[in-house]
Amino acid sequence: MSISAAFPLIIAHRGASGYLPEHSLASKALAYGLGADFLEQDLVASRDGELLVLHDLWLDDVCDVAERFPARRRADGHFYCIDFDLAEIRSLRFGERCEPATGTEKFPGRFPRSAGGFGVVTFDEEIRFVQGLNASTGRNVGIYPEIKAPQWHAEQGVDLTRSVTEALDRHGYLEPGSRIFLQCFDADTLRSVRARVGPRLPIIRLLSSRLPVNAAQLRDIATYADGIGPSLKLILRGVGADGAYDLSELVTQAHALGLAVHPYTFRADDLPAGIDDFDALLDLFIHDLGVDGLFTDFTDRVASRRDTVPP
Repeated sequence: MSISAAFPLIIAHRGASGYLPEHSLASKALAYGLGADFLEQDLVASRDGELLVLHDLWLDDVCDVAERFPARRRADGHFYCIDFDLAEIRSLRFGERCEPATGTEKFPGRFPRSAGGFGVVTFDEEIRFVQGLNASTGRNVGIYPEIKAPQWHAEQGVDLTRSVTEALDRHGYLEPGSRIFLQCFDADTLRSVRARVGPRLPIIRLLSSRLPVNAAQLRDIATYADGIGPSLKLILRGVGADGAYDLSELVTQAHALGLAVHPYTFRADDLPAGIDDFDALLDLFIHDLGVDGLFTDFTDRVASRRDTVPP
């Protein structure tokens, strides 16, 4: 793997989502301008096989689908992307994430829904957008797609992994040295990608805070991936009454195996329990722990802290 840039890499989590609605093209443009090294794309499928840049399998939390298509709700209460054609999804207006039942926005201090709506973006469209910006600016910002719930998609009759890798091949991202990481929570999916594509596609295994990883599991991950994307809670387990950090050995263990570490998600408006200073949190992970990349909603805040030597 050869991804050269200043370290740690700044991965724009769903774009500049601290300032504009997640996965909107405006959010990606702002993150690009604020200095992101990579832009993240969560990928799910529509009914007609399009790859949509959306975080959830369902549409409920981020758009007006309940108003526009009330009869499409499944028995579990969700409106699934897979039940809509791209043209139908394009008719929806997307905005800040909210609680569908109440309309309460998850992050009240962010871009308000009342300020206007945004449209969905396909993976092909976003790739062309990033490549266009790279051409016009002379920069080389990468993409960081996630295959979302591949087993669930398979149950719906969709081979999401194949669709994603074919899109990457179509746009030149399977060429050695391309600015890309491919991420997924599912180990079997990543093993199959590595077996089919080989080492030229950098792979990151995502790790949930609900499933702590041990040394043996890390050794297994190193057989098919180039790094891990752990919840930051797997590294920072808490803060003691005396203010001391309770830190795991995950970063050290991963680095000993040659694995990069890209923890998620660093939000200035959603700090871990016991932390009241975003800059102090960044200093811990950047300067003390030496992680290789960070997923963040606030690209500019991380960029300024990355270049600052803490006291």
